[in-house]
Amino acid sequence: MSRHRGKRSASVLGERLDALNEARGLAEGVLPPEVLEGAYRVLDRASSRRSLSAAHTVVGFFGATGSGKSSLFNAVLGAPVATAAARRPTTSEPLAAVWGTEGSDALLDWLGVGRRHAAAPVEGFADDATGLILLDLPDFDSTALEHRDVVERMVGMVDVMVWVLDPQKYADDALHTGYLRRFGGHGAVTLAVLNQTDRLAAAELPPVVESLSSLLASEGLARVPLIAASAATGAGVGEVRAAIARVAASRRAATERLEADVASTAAELAEASGTGRPAGVRGDASKRLAAELAEAANVPLVVDAVRASYRREAGRRTGWPVTRWLGRFGCDPLQRLGLRPVEDAPHVHRTSLPAETAAGRARTDAAVRAFADAASEGAPGPWRAAIRAAARDGREGLPDALDQAVASTDLGARRRSWWWGLANVLQWLALVTALGGAAWLGVLALLGYLQLPVPAAPRVEDWPVPTLMIAGGGLLGIVLGLALAPVAALGARRRAARARRRLAEAVRAVAEREVAAPVVEQVARCEAFSAALARARG
Repeated sequence: MSRHRGKRSASVLGERLDALNEARGLAEGVLPPEVLEGAYRVLDRASSRRSLSAAHTVVGFFGATGSGKSSLFNAVLGAPVATAAARRPTTSEPLAAVWGTEGSDALLDWLGVGRRHAAAPVEGFADDATGLILLDLPDFDSTALEHRDVVERMVGMVDVMVWVLDPQKYADDALHTGYLRRFGGHGAVTLAVLNQTDRLAAAELPPVVESLSSLLASEGLARVPLIAASAATGAGVGEVRAAIARVAASRRAATERLEADVASTAAELAEASGTGRPAGVRGDASKRLAAELAEAANVPLVVDAVRASYRREAGRRTGWPVTRWLGRFGCDPLQRLGLRPVEDAPHVHRTSLPAETAAGRARTDAAVRAFADAASEGAPGPWRAAIRAAARDGREGLPDALDQAVASTDLGARRRSWWWGLANVLQWLALVTALGGAAWLGVLALLGYLQLPVPAAPRVEDWPVPTLMIAGGGLLGIVLGLALAPVAALGARRRAARARRRLAEAVRAVAEREVAAPVVEQVARCEAFSAALARARG
């Protein structure tokens, strides 16, 4: 049962480590590097510790100068292995007492502990089957910088922390602010020992214990076992052994330590990030952004050019053949804007639309900023900044992207309307009829001029047919011109409306690609970060 529980715990720890690593990766570039450094260290330590002996529990003895840490260490071992002194720090490097040396060397190498002592069995406490390593460490307040460095490194690597305090300095701010407060979530792998109680009168002990308990509770360590002991008299040493033995017997100390590290680091990331959830991209904000970008892309100008170009082309295709050639003079509105493909360059990649003005840029910036503000509303500070930065980065590519989107949109510039052919046939028929009548009359006039017999022209209601042909052809041309003008205007409006829809879709795609997509990605990163932190914290 214990083995299965250990496997489940390892699996849960693995999932939480994966979640912490995911959160760290998501926060890259959002949270400061020094904040993420803690997550890197925890992940690195976890990877190393999980690859080493799981059969050993590493217990570190920490304390200030004069706390009797080494003396308590010796008392727990039942042998004077560590050098003890009352006034000055004598532990200059870690000393390990090992029960069950098999498999411990790699673990001690990782810990950087060179001094190793194979401890003799202590009845009721530990033997070679226990898999226990006790470390006597330098004083955390040592005047030697290298000693404090060792303590700082070890406090993050051991499985269990035993804090040895003395009645005079148990409330030392350096201890509580520098260490105990940092490990408020590590109660399951922390033990507090009030040592040197033999120096207190019987009536003085309870108030000191109560005061120390209150301090520990204020730092989140209310459930940490607090044992009053004296290495000199042996009082409480058995309780210290029993507490350590219980932790070692569970074989879960290493896992619980790492779980506490993960939870603590996740809490630090959450504190650095802040709380809140971004509103995300909403439809109304997207519509407003697309509308503003359409103005920036000169869509109204292009739509007007499409309308004018259609009417001009309709006139050239369906106008009176005698005068329609005049339409060739002047530039096509779309061609003037670089939007009408020509035969030798059908694929246009740049337009001749007006460049972005300062006022236009300010308007676009405001639109992008409003879009990002709406999407980041409710997000924690760093993520709100990241969302806004993503929108700003996308904004830089908008002018070119919008220009290319307009240039690549099919505006129907080369598409002919079905009625143009019919109108053109009728116009030419009217012209041919008028020209035929004129030619007929010209022949009759020539014959009269040459004094040749002139045949009588057929008449309809006393009107000569040639004359009727001229009048009918001209009139038909005029009527067609007048009748087709509103048809051309209607076609121009429909062509312009179709172009407006296509341009709006092209601009919407640019807004989505250049601005909305990066913002959505950052919003999703923020939400994934929060979810990963929640899993990491368990």
